[in-house]
Amino acid sequence: MKNTYLYIFCLSLFSLGSCSLETEPLVNLTDTNFYKTTDDAYAALVGCYDGLQVATGASGLGVPVISEVMSDDCFGGTGASDGYNYALIDEFDKSRSPADVDLLNNNWIAYYRAIYRCNLFLLNMDQIDWKGDTALRNMYESETKFIRAYVYFEMVRLWGNIPLLTAPSTDNIPQAAPEEVYKVIAEDLVFAADNLPNAVYSSVPNGRVTKWAAKSLLGRVYLYYTGYYGKTDLAGVVTKAQALKHLEDVIASSGHGLVDDFSTLWPAASVDKYAGESNKEFIFSIKYTYTSDYNGNTDGNAWLVMFGMREFSSYPYAHGWGVTVNSQLWDAYNANDTRRVATVIGIDEESIKFDKINSQREYTGYYNKKYCPMIDKDGKELPMVLGSPFWDISQFQDYVVLRYSDVLLMAAELGSGSAQSYFDEVRRRAYKANFTSLAPTQENIMKERHLEFALEGIRYWDLLRQGIDKASLTIAASSTTLLSGGVAGTKTISAAKIQETKGLSQIPNTQITLSGNVLKQNAGW
Repeated sequence: MKNTYLYIFCLSLFSLGSCSLETEPLVNLTDTNFYKTTDDAYAALVGCYDGLQVATGASGLGVPVISEVMSDDCFGGTGASDGYNYALIDEFDKSRSPADVDLLNNNWIAYYRAIYRCNLFLLNMDQIDWKGDTALRNMYESETKFIRAYVYFEMVRLWGNIPLLTAPSTDNIPQAAPEEVYKVIAEDLVFAADNLPNAVYSSVPNGRVTKWAAKSLLGRVYLYYTGYYGKTDLAGVVTKAQALKHLEDVIASSGHGLVDDFSTLWPAASVDKYAGESNKEFIFSIKYTYTSDYNGNTDGNAWLVMFGMREFSSYPYAHGWGVTVNSQLWDAYNANDTRRVATVIGIDEESIKFDKINSQREYTGYYNKKYCPMIDKDGKELPMVLGSPFWDISQFQDYVVLRYSDVLLMAAELGSGSAQSYFDEVRRRAYKANFTSLAPTQENIMKERHLEFALEGIRYWDLLRQGIDKASLTIAASSTTLLSGGVAGTKTISAAKIQETKGLSQIPNTQITLSGNVLKQNAGW
């Protein structure tokens, strides 16, 4: 692309990551004359953040949503008269909706647009006059590489086999071996961990990548790659000891910690007691705001409405499209675990007069409380209270990628000498006066991760990294009775289907066609 773009941006009260970036083609700006000043560099960096924001919030199917639908914690749900695209995802079965061969095409496109922005900026960094400020260059390069690593990590987990581009290209590139992609991810995150400022999190503008975010994501990538692929290190770049050291650094030096009350992490669970978007537990979040429209401003969290109760509002919960929560998740919590009522909306348990059962497919009586559209006491959707005319595309709750409790549990899992205290710290908050200590065994840690991170888009990947056999048997459902359109029916999810696909998603058919069949479809699809 010869014409680049002038990035017009604003810094709203949600900080850099949630600003609205429009793009205006200017023929007098090219790749060679745009990347000159530090102002140009900042504009390009904001463009990279915007690419991440759009790819994760407003393009295609929300990955936090489908990650939950693919897990054992949610069903596809949606409306009784809707298409069966979410059933296809839920059951790993293309016969459920045979015409849906491009479900994730918009995700694919947006991911590679974000990658393109990052690659173009990295390619042109030497053209910029940094005025001797090496620290600034290293910081911008680190943030850009973190964004590229994050996007590639989402893609390679979803599809397993993807083209790898580390520079802008128009070539028809075949899929790389997953190890090659993970090597780039690891190298990018190590660079960011080594070069971002060694400053406590609160000194960095909310929404910006920190050293601690890079180190935390390295831990997650290490655990997923070594678990899913059965390896002992991260693509030859990061060893187990190094991954643990990065996590211990976060615990020792970042300034992050647990908030006292788990419910205050989630707006719908705490309302006026919400700890806020920059609380000490959130290590990295993808920022959204309420100014999305249908004229190209796409800075909202468009997927959040999928988790709302189907066509029904009850303060503080707003209506949505009805992805339902498996009742087994509610039952998995001990009655003394404060996380249960902060995680799940229980229709009967909260005496909600839900009257849209006939409109709901796969009704269970439970919905996601952590990520839930909201109304005020007058019944008005919060985006509209703030001035947006669009309640659906202008949801603004950030997506929390990494929390401090995750760092504690990952460090315990990797064998820290402080594993017991880390494990106890997470559980003590959950149980309060009813806390009793458990040994930090692998089994206990994985159970705790389930309860701690339920409905946050983490569970499915935690299952996969324990092996496809365990994941498929855990997710499979053969005798679950659900109400669809008010009629009871049996829900079936075949373990064999999940095993056939190896838990990977369908590569969009459009991309295979455009590549002239250079791209190959994943098994099972």
